[in-house]
Amino acid sequence: MTIRVLIADDQMMVREGFSVLLGAMPDIEVVGEAVNGRDAVDRVRELSPDVVLMDIRMPEMNGIEATREIAAADGGSKVLVLTTFDLDEYVYQALRAGASGFLLKDASARQLAEGVRVVAAGEALLAPSVTKRLITEFSKLAETPRPSAAAQLAYGELTDRETEVLVLIAQGLSNSEIAERLVVAESTIKTHVSRVLVKLGLRDRTQAAVFAYEARLVTPG
Repeated sequence: MTIRVLIADDQMMVREGFSVLLGAMPDIEVVGEAVNGRDAVDRVRELSPDVVLMDIRMPEMNGIEATREIAAADGGSKVLVLTTFDLDEYVYQALRAGASGFLLKDASARQLAEGVRVVAAGEALLAPSVTKRLITEFSKLAETPRPSAAAQLAYGELTDRETEVLVLIAQGLSNSEIAERLVVAESTIKTHVSRVLVKLGLRDRTQAAVFAYEARLVTPG
């Protein structure tokens, strides 16, 4: 299946550059562009792309608010945040708002395409070490919120093995790496991950990782 992508960035050169890179991929189609966050929300409603490449700093509505609206609409479009710096103070907020991961703007064509494929497949883009470092760094902030009372109650319904899987997700491990660590089949881990997401009411692995840090299940550092 062809992955349909919307590119949201206020810089025309960035939009055109990503369009050329992704357009060269046989399994990816750029279906539209947006010049700001409000435009992105409107274009997502109109085009229903599989993945939105979302810049954070944009006029009229920033990428964080746009991501929150797109996630709340629950139309199936996944957001992949684009940022210039790997420790951008706003990226953590974007992840909490519903983004499925983030990429640096200087990512190679291969990294960009693979990021789009990973997010489109329903996985979170947690593999790069910078993502783990970012979540860890911002989980140290005193202002980091705690999960809601409802979420904490749902956490109590997790089994010991599901809690263990949740912690390993937050540490940036893939399904295969978790399976190797726990000495079980990868299919078993996929089942555990699905149950964790359903019980906690989370969208994907990125949200699970953020939850684990906010619930203090993982020690920063």
